[in-house]
Amino acid sequence: MATALISRADGIPVKETLALVYSVFKLRIGFAIMFTALAGMAVAPGQAPDALQIVVLALAVLLSSASAGAFNMYMERDLDARMNRTRNRPFVTGRFNASGYWLGGIVLLLVFAIAAATLATNAIAAFYVFLGAFVYGVVYTVWLKRRTWMNIVVGGLAGSFAILAGAAAVDPGLAPAPVILAIVLFLWTPPHFWSLAFKYRDDYSAAGVPMLPVVVSETTAAWIILAHTVLLVALSLLPVMYGLGWIYLLGAALGGARFLWTSIGLVRDPTPASAMTNFHASLVQLSLLLTGAILDAWLI
Repeated sequence: MATALISRADGIPVKETLALVYSVFKLRIGFAIMFTALAGMAVAPGQAPDALQIVVLALAVLLSSASAGAFNMYMERDLDARMNRTRNRPFVTGRFNASGYWLGGIVLLLVFAIAAATLATNAIAAFYVFLGAFVYGVVYTVWLKRRTWMNIVVGGLAGSFAILAGAAAVDPGLAPAPVILAIVLFLWTPPHFWSLAFKYRDDYSAAGVPMLPVVVSETTAAWIILAHTVLLVALSLLPVMYGLGWIYLLGAALGGARFLWTSIGLVRDPTPASAMTNFHASLVQLSLLLTGAILDAWLI
């Protein structure tokens, strides 16, 4: 079984193997998605779940994200081989065998995550957990990524469903604040990834992936990124009208101002360097937004 999953397993240090697993399951993104679900739980009005429910749902979101991430790497190994940024991924180099055992394990991981979310919270929250993985793994990776520049626009729903999963654990009916945050996540994902694609435009072009910066000019892409940023930052302030306090507002305002400033900078100077500055600003904006939401619920 081990050799069906990992090539040349003998002699590979444990630390290196763990690093490969971390990479394949995209756990860095998984932890971010888990944090997003916790923010959704924090902003939902009502009685918070108990500690065990919170932990189980958080892990369920992490595992479902990991399953989608591994499926993405498995399905895109041909694209990854044509891109400098991704050509050293384990399925490309052969360190991990792209066998059916991987697909079976990925499916089982997702089933386990959905079952855990159902038992710990409710079926609605578990359904959102499933939808997040399905949108990223199937809708984005299989159906859209190779076909249209709208791929990541629809793919942005994956993060939105994490917000909704966390909120549904509190109240399956959903309230305005988590719905608004879900829309903000939906709008945040495209400019975040388009900024990255701006830098790696040649890579995506060589792989035949029609990301926005590949199919339009740098100037047009920069303006579209700015338009998304303006809309998402404006919407990110609205939850204050539905019960969130000054800590959330401070995080949303500071992060949003930074993201807007770098997006304007990208319009003024549509270069890979400016795009990466904007990419990092998007991470700061989301971190401050989600942290503000959680701290606001805990401290106020």
